[in-house]
Amino acid sequence: MTSSFESSTYPARLSDAQRDRVLGVLRDGAAQGRLSHDTFLRRMELALVARRAEELEALTADLDTDGRWSRGLLRAVGGVSAFPARLRRAWQSERLPKLLLPVPGPHPLHIGRDPGNGLRLSHETVSRRHAELTAHGSRWILRDLGSTNGTCVNGRRVIGSVPVRDGDQVSFGRITFRLSAPGSGRAV
Repeated sequence: MTSSFESSTYPARLSDAQRDRVLGVLRDGAAQGRLSHDTFLRRMELALVARRAEELEALTADLDTDGRWSRGLLRAVGGVSAFPARLRRAWQSERLPKLLLPVPGPHPLHIGRDPGNGLRLSHETVSRRHAELTAHGSRWILRDLGSTNGTCVNGRRVIGSVPVRDGDQVSFGRITFRLSAPGSGRAV
């Protein structure tokens, strides 16, 4: 006895991996600005209810860009759009006041608004105990002491401790310096 179920053929069920690939392509398309938010949401809904592979393929047909040319184009556009920021940092870097690294000693150099600090910075964006600079052999370590407005090295906020060196751009709140090591040969 043959049942009607065995005689009819159903398309294979879509795998989670197929859906995940399509959802990833849709997310990338939205992140690159190639899909509006509404279009992204609608296509996500359609991908979740799709029953056939052809339905999924139709959702990403205009977004699949596995070619080298499109990746190169995106990389070039990203580089060009970042150029003004790099130029501004380079221009400001040469004009920044220099902060001469102290002679290494047994105690760290405390930086902040408090008069008891080794380096006192009287600015409203600098905390009373903002940061400390410590020598470890030939390396310098900068540590933020839980300041309100943060400490940055080369434009990146310091979380915990980071090594610093001659030429680095260091900000305490909105006060920015360029580090200069003693005997580095740079004019002070």
